[in-house]
Amino acid sequence: GATTNSDAGVTDVKKTYPALRAMAELGMILCIHSEVSTPGIDIFDREPVFIEEIIKPLVEDMPSLKIVMEHISTKEAVEYVKSAPDNVKASITCHHLLYNRNSLLVGGIKPHFYCLPILKRETHREALLGAATSGSNKFFLGTDSAPHPVENKETSCGCAGIYTAHAALELYAEAFESVGALDKLEGFCSFYGADHYGLPRNTGRTITLEKKEWTVPDKYEFGKSVLVPLRAGDVVQWSIVE
Repeated sequence: GATTNSDAGVTDVKKTYPALRAMAELGMILCIHSEVSTPGIDIFDREPVFIEEIIKPLVEDMPSLKIVMEHISTKEAVEYVKSAPDNVKASITCHHLLYNRNSLLVGGIKPHFYCLPILKRETHREALLGAATSGSNKFFLGTDSAPHPVENKETSCGCAGIYTAHAALELYAEAFESVGALDKLEGFCSFYGADHYGLPRNTGRTITLEKKEWTVPDKYEFGKSVLVPLRAGDVVQWSIVE
């Protein structure tokens, strides 16, 4: 499969066309992990190949189907979503905005930075950050936070997934602040996703963030085990105060 627990997933998207047509008629949204899993395709090229082989034909065949390309990770995906019809949007994770593949590979393999889509080159991170902070309603928050027990990550064949739910908004704030775009954070986090899903924007409650450091715990309890969060034992620059 293209990601964790997807080994029984779709092998030919055209076999799902009857269901996708029904979804389009009902106004349902297709949320899709946008990578191929074809043997022989380099893991760093799976998203661009998916765009050419799957998404472009699908959008042409299903022009009324609302689509979210979940947790995009490449410059190619950014460029495609920008150029695609308005029914195609994309989510972006905080870890793809903050880290590139050096965090995973330099100085030894760091399993808690292993996720799918895998972290890419710095040029891709910069493209994602530019898209997220542009103010375009084509891009919005999608944490893809994935909790796994530590023994499933720190092993000879560890599973994919980064746990960010403990500090997701604070980490997004770091990313947006890094390019002077804090004024674009609210739309990305709170408005554009709701708009695409046809949901009313939340007016009843707000979240207040403060530039105040805190240290992430080394681990959190997770059932009978523990999990290691992103930034374990390290500092996050922003805090939720209300």
